[in-house]
Amino acid sequence: MSDPTSTSPNGSWTPRIVAFFCNWCTYTAADLAGVSRMKYAANARVIRLMCSGRVDPQFILDAFRRGADGVLIGGCHPGDCHYVEGNYKMLRRFQLLKRLLRDMGIAEQRVRLEWISAAEGERVRTVMNEMTAQLTALGPLGVPEKFAQWDQEVGALARQIEAQQANADARRAGLEGEAPAEPQTSANPEVAHV
Repeated sequence: MSDPTSTSPNGSWTPRIVAFFCNWCTYTAADLAGVSRMKYAANARVIRLMCSGRVDPQFILDAFRRGADGVLIGGCHPGDCHYVEGNYKMLRRFQLLKRLLRDMGIAEQRVRLEWISAAEGERVRTVMNEMTAQLTALGPLGVPEKFAQWDQEVGALARQIEAQQANADARRAGLEGEAPAEPQTSANPEVAHV
């Protein structure tokens, strides 16, 4: 995902979606959609995990850092998780992640959590098409370009701090080369000196 932009054959921009799918339900549903020849937007890259509860928020942030415009998480319906409560863990993480993304200035619509069972191939198609349309309306996220800009700003700040430090070191070195100042005494004998 090094290329920050994605273009369709006609030259227009299309969003890049990273999809984290549970092995037992959503990934199987995506396979069903493919076998059934259901047509949906082909701009998602699916990553199969054993459970949606295994999706670490860091995976999502890393997907954005590498150029994704949106992230889709798919898991078993609540109460049907093959690992008992993995999808509940994902739901808790998802709520926290939305707050974090909001604080980072990333629209909540760029991350979506869906419960899709193995028999819901049609649902995979619907969700993929909806998310593609939603991200197309939002436009490119452009995090890699933002990181490049932030790196330049941080680099400029680092150079400024280094220059200030060098000036302070030079002043200190100049002061150390001078003779120590004599203690000052007052002309008034009644003033006691410590």
